[in-house]
Amino acid sequence: MIDRVGPTLRPEGPPQGYHQWRQLSFLHWEVPVAQVQATLPPGLQVDTFEGRAFVGLVPFTMQGIRPTRFLPPVPGLSAFHETNVRTYVLHEGVAPGVWFYSLDAASSVAVRAARWGWHLPYFRADMRLEQAGDRLRYASTRRWPEPLPGELSLELRVGDRLGPAEPGSLHHFLAERYLLYAADPSGRVWRGAVHHPPYPLFSAEVLALREGFVAAAGFSTEGPALPPLYSPGVDVEVFPLGPL
Repeated sequence: MIDRVGPTLRPEGPPQGYHQWRQLSFLHWEVPVAQVQATLPPGLQVDTFEGRAFVGLVPFTMQGIRPTRFLPPVPGLSAFHETNVRTYVLHEGVAPGVWFYSLDAASSVAVRAARWGWHLPYFRADMRLEQAGDRLRYASTRRWPEPLPGELSLELRVGDRLGPAEPGSLHHFLAERYLLYAADPSGRVWRGAVHHPPYPLFSAEVLALREGFVAAAGFSTEGPALPPLYSPGVDVEVFPLGPL
């Protein structure tokens, strides 16, 4: 049986940095398991819920990024909007985590640092996030590097409070992910970890959506989407990346 609670526990040792993730929306589509598996490096397998695989689109904003709690924010690096496209994976059948197809960020410094230091497929994008009451509007256009185009225009209404996801539920499977995987240019797989309280989740309704990030990753969003989720955010500890 896959342990889905163990990764939620805080890792030993000091964190490498601190983030604040805010105004997160979670959109998901079911995709063929074989299609996802064909995109993964050796050693990683598709993680499924009741035999179903998913690709997710998650726009949000990052704040308070710093290596220690005591350093002041760094202009251009400590706060920016981000949109990621991801799926869910296992390493050798255990250790459930996230595999990113793209992470678009509105910070050139952050993009270059994450590509170099974390082997993650970051892209530079122009992004906006606006909130008025229970409505949020996300907009993003990828600038570099390829694949282009990549864009997002999303309007969403936040609904009822759901509370933290229960282990074993679909919401827990999709939202509560604490391990991430990346591959360096040689193909070697690395794993990192984060720790944060469970997401306070809310139901949500998509009012308007036009997106090209999932399509740029090679997946279709023409089929029905899962009901979206929203979270006002969590404070996050980030732990070092290491090779497997």
